[in-house]
Amino acid sequence: MTKGSCLCGAVTFAVTGDLGPPDACHCGQCRKQSGHYWASTDVPLANVTIEGEAALKWYQSSARARRGFCRTCGSFLFWRPEGRDSIAIAMGAFDEPTGIRLHEHIFVADKGDYYEIGDGLPQKE
Repeated sequence: MTKGSCLCGAVTFAVTGDLGPPDACHCGQCRKQSGHYWASTDVPLANVTIEGEAALKWYQSSARARRGFCRTCGSFLFWRPEGRDSIAIAMGAFDEPTGIRLHEHIFVADKGDYYEIGDGLPQKE
């Protein structure tokens, strides 16, 4: 079981089973919400237990997905696609060690102009 939380601890979560290979999303929405690019892992929703739901706020950021964050401290924790039985969880919110490494970069055509991606991982436009 892998556990994590928001910055203030009002929202906690636990994942049973393996974490999916994480990606770094460089899309404009992730950059605006996180302040940089956002690294997350996709896991089956059935494998996730979330506590502190009263502090969890969902924002419908597009017709495609909702973003979950702590209404107390503002931590951006989850990205939930509509119509799928999975949820993306912020890598930075996990208690370490996670035992996994970044797998790829996505939406790199939208990346900020102030940084370069130089880690040699696959990049998807």
